[in-house]
Amino acid sequence: MQEEIIDSVLQKNDTLALLPTGGGKSICFQVPALAMDGICIVISPLIALMKDQVEQLRSRGILAYAIYSGMSKREIDVALDNCVYGGVKFLYVSPERIKTELFQERLKKMKVCLLAVDEAHCISQWGYDFRPSYLEIAELRTLLPGLPFIALTATATEQVKLDIQEKLKFKNGKVFQKSFARENLSYSVFEVEDKERKLLEVLHNVNGSSVVYLRSRNKTKDTAMFLKRQGIKAEFYHAGLPHAERAQKQEAWISGKTRVIVATNAFGMGIDKPDVRTVIHVDAPSTLEAYYQEAGRAGRDEQKAYAVLLYHSHDLEVMQQRVEEMYPPIDFIKKVYQSLANYYKIAVGSSLLASYDFDLEVFEQTYRLPKVETYYALRILEKEGLIQMNEAFHQPSRIYFLIGSNDLYEFQIANETYDLLIKTMLRMYGGEIFTHYCIINESSIASNMGKSISFVENALKKLEKMSVLEYQTRKDVPQLIFTAPRVDAARLSLDVKALERRKENDIAKVKAMVQYTKQELRCRTLVLLDYFGEISDKECGVCDICLKKKKEKTKGENYTMIRLVILSLIEKEELMMEQLMEQKGGFAKEEIVAVLRLMLDANEIRIDAAGKIVKVEN
Repeated sequence: MQEEIIDSVLQKNDTLALLPTGGGKSICFQVPALAMDGICIVISPLIALMKDQVEQLRSRGILAYAIYSGMSKREIDVALDNCVYGGVKFLYVSPERIKTELFQERLKKMKVCLLAVDEAHCISQWGYDFRPSYLEIAELRTLLPGLPFIALTATATEQVKLDIQEKLKFKNGKVFQKSFARENLSYSVFEVEDKERKLLEVLHNVNGSSVVYLRSRNKTKDTAMFLKRQGIKAEFYHAGLPHAERAQKQEAWISGKTRVIVATNAFGMGIDKPDVRTVIHVDAPSTLEAYYQEAGRAGRDEQKAYAVLLYHSHDLEVMQQRVEEMYPPIDFIKKVYQSLANYYKIAVGSSLLASYDFDLEVFEQTYRLPKVETYYALRILEKEGLIQMNEAFHQPSRIYFLIGSNDLYEFQIANETYDLLIKTMLRMYGGEIFTHYCIINESSIASNMGKSISFVENALKKLEKMSVLEYQTRKDVPQLIFTAPRVDAARLSLDVKALERRKENDIAKVKAMVQYTKQELRCRTLVLLDYFGEISDKECGVCDICLKKKKEKTKGENYTMIRLVILSLIEKEELMMEQLMEQKGGFAKEEIVAVLRLMLDANEIRIDAAGKIVKVEN
């Protein structure tokens, strides 16, 4: 559907594009923007995704910038100047940034050809990740009259689709929705007591790359260790790991060195690995939107893949109880907000878009705050547009020369101590260090110079003190950003009725997730389609419910006889599928295949690495 969406944008239509995970949403605004004259503004809430897309564009020779909370004012200033004068094609910004005077004044000077709103479901309070800052986006229409908007998301109910168009003030908008059905993806749900045993069974039955999702960081490590002990190459991943370790584990999984990545939901966003054969949820997400997105990371190559959800009844009770915990008392939310102001010594009216290192555990211990209630109070403050938390923030070291090349040459002559360092950086990073903040690697610089890393770091700090350059050292800690000026906690305006509505909405979403999990009568794909407002009566034929129906139907016909024929043949010798078909005993090929699938699901047989059918000895 990308071509129709691109055509719509090129015709200057406001466009809403709903494409499932892996459907190639970024192409839908990047291609038309490259065909148009001017810069494309991309609004996204995900810093990691913004940075990733900017790096990908630059690797293709396309000039792009990202502006987000945590950058210095000078760095933002340089980036915006380049967007006005420097032939930049894409500018990625967080939604909080667009309402600042600095951004709006520079925006007026830019030749903007398109505005793209990524993760557009965030604009709707009926969505699963509402962000108040998204409501400011439509105000840009007064600064950019006649500019086409494209909104993109992977998941949206009918109510959310209408809300997106209304909140973005679409005029004669075009809506494109690729079916939420994934023909190659088999959904299954298993109620089990021993999740680890079932997880192992699934991984033994289905070869290939896998993602295993859990809620707890500690559990990801324990589960990965369990799989390793069973001879499966597995690693764990969560937002609390150092950036270098996360990057190394992610790369090992993408390249196939690691078969299974056991992770929290911090893993997967923006990762393009098409050959994932299984996505296994050991813990269920609390919404069908989140489940559909995460499960949809399987089978992006359109080959057969499996989305498996494991649960026991206690999980569903906990899921429903958690909604109550997500909405602590108003007085406690105000107490947490005041504690943040005290923690960072922030005066009333200050700290708009100021960014701070944030260790949640230390903060809780400092003010003796209960863990669960504090976490959810912070999430409420985030949803109210007062703060933003980035759990997996990583900022590599960067430099920017504050003086021009001629003045720098004179400085080198006068200060021989720094000559080799400056020459090395110019050789490694070129003219970029004069035009924008350039990512550097102190270790590489030190290696090229034959010096220690500490020597390079100290020299860069001294050059900064001498106003030759600006040096921003790397960060690899969570960040907390005040997305609105600090107010007196006693006067903190929290919309109690809106919070109650949101709570009711969250309860409804959990109920939908529970209903999907527990129901045993309707095709899984049809349940998902119905939730997202897509009308269909075509069963997928490959989910656990559909296979169960086929099994019941087949059992009433030739199931028993065919099963015995298969078992008798493979007891004599292990056979390839083609060999089995040659000795099928008068039964139709379709019948043999149907019974084989049922026997695989029942763990009576398995396919080994050589592709032979083997009887499973229980």
